[in-house]
Amino acid sequence: MQKRVLSGVQPTGSLHIGNWLGAIKNWVELQDTHETFVCVVDLHAITVPHDPKSLAENTISTAAIYIACGMDPKKCSIFVQSQIAAHAELCWLLNCVTPLNWMERMIQFKEKSKKQGENVSVGLLNYPILMAADILLYDADLVPVGEDQKQHLELARDIAQQRINSVFSKDGSPILKVPNPLIIKEGAKVMSLVDAKNKMSKSDPIESSRINLLDSPDIITKKIKRAKTDSIVGLEFDNPNRPEANNLLTLYSILSGQEKKAVIKECSEMGWGTFKPLLAEAAVEAIKPIQQNYQELIQDRGEIFSILNDGKAKANEVAQLTLERVYSELGFLRKSTH
Repeated sequence: MQKRVLSGVQPTGSLHIGNWLGAIKNWVELQDTHETFVCVVDLHAITVPHDPKSLAENTISTAAIYIACGMDPKKCSIFVQSQIAAHAELCWLLNCVTPLNWMERMIQFKEKSKKQGENVSVGLLNYPILMAADILLYDADLVPVGEDQKQHLELARDIAQQRINSVFSKDGSPILKVPNPLIIKEGAKVMSLVDAKNKMSKSDPIESSRINLLDSPDIITKKIKRAKTDSIVGLEFDNPNRPEANNLLTLYSILSGQEKKAVIKECSEMGWGTFKPLLAEAAVEAIKPIQQNYQELIQDRGEIFSILNDGKAKANEVAQLTLERVYSELGFLRKSTH
């Protein structure tokens, strides 16, 4: 049997090349060898203030980008998180067994709460438990994660093993499957164009920090032209004192489909003025098929809804089995005996 994989992206802002290279591109490869579930995690999108008028549209757009990037509904299940009620139900059950101090030590909560000040919601503290519910509902064997998400997966593993299986299993058999991380190294962490020490992010208020998958060729070229660089002539990988060079060269290597050795041979003596147009051209060409596929898909909302409905049916079938198993083992009355 194929191992099961689950992943998803929030429908907040435009998906960028970091989302594609660090996540979606890898899902496309995994769907050929794994039973793959991918969701649009819209419940996570409201842990910070959001615009209700754009949430549904962003959800549709995100699903369309999944498909445009190569996710095949015949090979995987694509669905919207909020349309599966089991996510919220299992989240509540896990809330009630997870110690508060586990949540308070989460690094991303500490970082994001500093930015939000007094407006921090309980949801921001709690969303790693919802993420755990997302993963555990589908008996996922593997979860593709970047380095910044490893702590969240560890939380899901700890909740499953230490707070559910160890405490509530009556015969020693696991109630929830304990998932393992699938770390994708190459291209897993695309950095910001304005600060190569920080990851490229949809939430960055500086629009020029990222290349969105739906950006026009002109916008892509302008963003790369303005990307932060250094004053050193000649480009190189893996110099800790030159994070911009490493980031932009890595992008060029991946987007142009060349090995690092070939890129170094081509670019080691280049100045930034020569290199940046090459990178811009590679970026435009790499995402052109995605943009063409997206424009065709977004014109046919009926097809997108049909794909999401099929994915919902498959996902709900798996999720309900897990949820009922947890309810039963925790002692809830589920079916009348009369």
